[in-house]
Amino acid sequence: MTHIRGPISVFTPGRRVLAAAALTALALTGCGTEQSGGGRQSGSAGSSTVSQQPSPERAAAAQALFDRFEKACPDPGVNSRRPTGASKPDPDEPETVAPGETPPADPIEPAHPTGPEAELDDRDWCVSAHHEQRIIAELQMLADPTPAKVRAALNGLGYTDERIHHLKQDGKETRFHLDLREDGGRLCASGLAAGAVSDVVPCVAAAEGPFKVTSEARP
Repeated sequence: MTHIRGPISVFTPGRRVLAAAALTALALTGCGTEQSGGGRQSGSAGSSTVSQQPSPERAAAAQALFDRFEKACPDPGVNSRRPTGASKPDPDEPETVAPGETPPADPIEPAHPTGPEAELDDRDWCVSAHHEQRIIAELQMLADPTPAKVRAALNGLGYTDERIHHLKQDGKETRFHLDLREDGGRLCASGLAAGAVSDVVPCVAAAEGPFKVTSEARP
């Protein structure tokens, strides 16, 4: 709250009334009271609603961060985690079978990955690793990871409010999602702020439209 310095006696009775009204207006504005007619709306720290648009400088800094990570990673389109086909056994390699067991008649195909492993390519995983490393390091320093503190930490790392979603308290922990989509990509991050055991893993979001998680491995 704004404090008026100086002795109160300098105000005449009429001016005291005006000063009190001005202080009340400043207090209501500073606390983010919900206003009608297009005014600023208040929201809890866990809300995914954007309270205000980032400044041009902050938006440019965030974009530079994303561009730097993408330049450090391979070209999109390659997914080395998805098997290209069934592997054929080497006829010169002897089969090892436990005593009493019958060797399989057909070759065993590797299990096909699902979720983020199947839908994200090597570039996505590389970009995600860069984001995860810096976010986890920051969250591990939060002794009491409330939604408000987690949002402030993410903002400090350059992630603007419109990229922060589903921020909510879960016991002593805070869960959240980050929209990391760029140029039609589907990358997002699922975060858990829990002090020393904080974690961030990749997830998959809808390619277009409002942010919506379509696949993630976190339970």
